Amino acid sequence: MKEAIEEKATILFFQRGFKNVTMDDLAMSMGISKKTLYSHFENKLDLVQRCAQRIFDQACLEIENVKQHAEHPIQELYSVKSLVLKYFANETTSPIYQLQKYYPEVYNHIKNQEYDRMGGLVKSSLEEGMASNLFRDNIDVDFVSRLYLIGIGGLRDIDFFPPSKYQIKQVIENYLEYHLRAIVTPKGLEILNQFIGNTQT
Repeated sequence: MKEAIEEKATILFFQRGFKNVTMDDLAMSMGISKKTLYSHFENKLDLVQRCAQRIFDQACLEIENVKQHAEHPIQELYSVKSLVLKYFANETTSPIYQLQKYYPEVYNHIKNQEYDRMGGLVKSSLEEGMASNLFRDNIDVDFVSRLYLIGIGGLRDIDFFPPSKYQIKQVIENYLEYHLRAIVTPKGLEILNQFIGNTQT
């Protein structure tokens, strides 16, 4: 039952946001009592923590899958961008935005895991790009990978980029172009320009 509750809660939180779904909503949607919910979870915060971790783990698996099927690192980054955008939805229901605003301790716990989970993938992509002459061969892989992930984290900061003023899709597009232009070779730039042209049309 605990696993089933987590699965259902994760779906609802993802669709409607962590703040918008109450324990009453969850109990009603599953046809169970709140007493049953609280027999498995101490409170809503406990459930949010578990579901946020579940969403993060799933996102990591999806990013790993994208990496395995991408033809080259530039395509990989643009595919990851499209994947990431689904976790933002809009400012009222986005699980990422609602975690920051209403459950900052949970958000920070997840954020602190990002480099350990994603750092290796970013480094691997940089190395593949260098080996295929898409990225400059003199970049500092560790430094650039950390800089990239710090930047991605900053884009999600609702104080720096309030959703009411900045469209996350455009912000990520701009950052991705900024990041890639700094490291591509002339060969990589040709491919990058194709992706930029496709997103603009």
